[in-house]
Amino acid sequence: MSEPVEEAGRSGPLAGLRVLDLTVALAGPYCTLLLAGLGAEVIKIESPTGGDIARFNPPFYGKDGIHLDSMEPGDISLSILARARNKRSISLDLKTERGREIFRELARHADVIVENMSDGTVDRLGVDYESISKINPRIVYCSITGLGRPSPYPGVKAMDITVQALSGVMDTTGFADGSPVRFGLPIADLLTPLYGIIGIQAALRQREETGRGQNVVVSMLDCLTSLLPFEHFDVFQRAGFPPRSGNHQNRLAPFGIYKTSDGYVSIAAANDKWAAAIFEAMGQPELGQDARFIGRGPRAKNAVALNTLIEAWTSLHSTESVIAELQVKRGVPSVVVRTALEALADPRLHASGAIQKLVHPDAGEIDAVGAGVPIRMSASKVGLDRPAPKLGADNAAIYGELLGLDAQAIARLRAEQVI
Repeated sequence: MSEPVEEAGRSGPLAGLRVLDLTVALAGPYCTLLLAGLGAEVIKIESPTGGDIARFNPPFYGKDGIHLDSMEPGDISLSILARARNKRSISLDLKTERGREIFRELARHADVIVENMSDGTVDRLGVDYESISKINPRIVYCSITGLGRPSPYPGVKAMDITVQALSGVMDTTGFADGSPVRFGLPIADLLTPLYGIIGIQAALRQREETGRGQNVVVSMLDCLTSLLPFEHFDVFQRAGFPPRSGNHQNRLAPFGIYKTSDGYVSIAAANDKWAAAIFEAMGQPELGQDARFIGRGPRAKNAVALNTLIEAWTSLHSTESVIAELQVKRGVPSVVVRTALEALADPRLHASGAIQKLVHPDAGEIDAVGAGVPIRMSASKVGLDRPAPKLGADNAAIYGELLGLDAQAIARLRAEQVI
């Protein structure tokens, strides 16, 4: 693997791996964020005017703190502060011939390229896998696409909500008598990079044997839709089950979210022992002998009636008392349904590194959180400990130390607006 330009802080398991980051928005930058958090040297490449559209996402941090108003000079998007941590930043205009020449030189020194440009863009720019592999046969080139290439839906912009709609996931989210519901997080944007990293690691492993890299292609639509068969929606719908079951997983009933007198509790009682324990807690042990609820099959068929009976009990008691009766006293998996703010404030999650405060390159720690790298390794450093750099902050180091350009040459590129 290539020797990194700057070794400081590169003690992670992917130390020595150099990644050229041609990604924008969320799916691609999240992939390279995780690679950076695992120790890879990630060089984020953008046009001199700021190519990543995430730079213009509110909320912003500026002289007046965090705000949702129009972006002002000096403001930095929290999206960039979160997604560009541990990365190095250079500016480069790939629409110029000189810019493309410089990129090809950078590619000679790289192990991995990650891109999520729209259909046809990398080909038009001449930075596609076929072109780059000719000058660096060892390159592992990851393409994160929205709908696949070529797209089966020409002209359709592959936003996360678009992919959720086409994947069928929306049809499984919501209540049986209601409309499809968008998953609360940009799940396609967040899931697909994980598959991308799996592909990258597999390609790097194979490169050890063959000496050659390859093009790894993942699509948001493919990745999200591939999850549907795990719940056998086709079989269950043929048996009369609706695709949407709201806050309950009816095939495992009682299994879901139940209202209490002061909030909500999650109960996961998927086996006979736990179901019987709930009936005992309710003061109705005879329900365990009710033909509707004997065994998982009957409980699944009669889940609506079962859930109604359970919620009639839970709604009379506090969340704490329900958990005391079920989880503490009887060992039935039951926990409080926390708000997002409660979860994000959990000191244990901060201590584990799953969540961490965002850091501004000048102002230091700010009152906002970002995702960490939720992986712990016994012999390697993992995490995001460097703030997002300003656009082009590493131009001199990368172009000077890696490509050998002197100060005059770099100044000329800047004057010509190539960087």
